[in-house]
Amino acid sequence: MPVDARHRRGGAFTLVELLIVIGLIASIAAFVIPDFARQIKGEELPASANQLRSLLTIVSANAAFDGKRYRIRFPTEDETDPLGGHQQPIIEREDDPIHDPEVFTLVTDPWAVGDTLVGDVRCAEVRLERPTIQKLQDLQNRSGENVSNLFADREDLKDFDPLFLPLNIEPDGTSGWAVFVLTDAPPEVQYDALEGYKRIEVILEGQTGFCWLQRPLYKAELDLFEEKGWPAVLRQDFLNRRELTEKDILELREIRVKQ
Repeated sequence: MPVDARHRRGGAFTLVELLIVIGLIASIAAFVIPDFARQIKGEELPASANQLRSLLTIVSANAAFDGKRYRIRFPTEDETDPLGGHQQPIIEREDDPIHDPEVFTLVTDPWAVGDTLVGDVRCAEVRLERPTIQKLQDLQNRSGENVSNLFADREDLKDFDPLFLPLNIEPDGTSGWAVFVLTDAPPEVQYDALEGYKRIEVILEGQTGFCWLQRPLYKAELDLFEEKGWPAVLRQDFLNRRELTEKDILELREIRVKQ
């Protein structure tokens, strides 16, 4: 028998060996794939929050560049977003403030249309106010039925769902305060039942353009902040779910000063 033929036979895999290898790969995949899927799922909420923060910066930059007022909002129940769903933010522009004030047209530029919120992440609320201890304490005792009282005197907001108010970006790129509450809770979960689900607040300090990500503060934390006379905003990213202590707050403040 030729030498090369013996080498070919000796280097070949038998059917049993192939089945063993396939079985090993399948066993490893059974453990690895679910963990990988959970890891990807767990990154959807922070990734969406970061992308919304970037979008807010881009909208402000375009408003200042164009010298026109822009608006960012989320679709109402009877409309769809530019991608045909109900999940993504809608960017609009006031093209002719002299002859058509408060008339906004949809912006369809590539930077304004895309998957800002990924996976099952959705916006649960937009609050157009600076967070304070008293307001956050009120929110924890609030149901979705009485949110309209917060902006009952705003004529320009009367046509919008009080949970999804539009944020206007002025021609100089500034705006008021805004808090976008993002969650991966199922759509059927109402606002006042979100306590047990993950949430990230994208907080915009509109006059400076500074934007950060902050998890909702717990009741004990709000009580501590109130006792110490501290503001309810950390002004830096904080997503750790562990309850903050007085020492933690002082360390966070020290880090912010050094930065």
